[in-house]
Amino acid sequence: MAKLIVFDCDSTLSKIEGIDELARWRGEAAYAEVEALTHAAMNGEVPIDEIFERRLEIIQPDLEACQAVGKLYIDEIEPTAATTLDQLRQDGWTITIISGGFTQVIEPLAQSLGIQRVDAVPLRFHPDGSYAGYDHNAPPTRNGGKPEIIAQLKSELHPERVIMVGDGISDLETQNEVDAFIGFGRYAAREKVRQQADHFIYSLDELIELL
Repeated sequence: MAKLIVFDCDSTLSKIEGIDELARWRGEAAYAEVEALTHAAMNGEVPIDEIFERRLEIIQPDLEACQAVGKLYIDEIEPTAATTLDQLRQDGWTITIISGGFTQVIEPLAQSLGIQRVDAVPLRFHPDGSYAGYDHNAPPTRNGGKPEIIAQLKSELHPERVIMVGDGISDLETQNEVDAFIGFGRYAAREKVRQQADHFIYSLDELIELL
């Protein structure tokens, strides 16, 4: 029977927040506005669904920007991620990503880490590569979306144990669906997450001994 470990992506598997880096492509004013919205949502100050569409309206991310940020995820990978995930697989864990980021932007990192399943938010592009919207029905666009996905994974895989690892409030929301929620603080040590997590770590390689 499978053991399932689910990772957030941004500020967990990689140092960056992809949405903020996409905003940087639109200039410093867009970056500052989007970064403030992202922090407010990740700290639990505003619901994710209130700011999700607003950020994308500001950014209008095109295919070129998404490919560049996809490469940046890999360039800024958490330094112990690859070896930790290899060891987890050897120990019998199935690994997935659940993220409020964007599917096409995260997939290169997932592929580099050998992760086959990414539940995130698909973007849409016009034939010329310009931004054409996103999947409004994707669960990570709203609060409570990540627990929905974990419930679906549990019904599909029937794992004997489920672990969630992440830095934000949307990750903490999964706590009732998992056997343990492990907060991650290398890049963003959010106080509410630290206080309420079952465990809190600052390097992914701490997972090996913890699990």
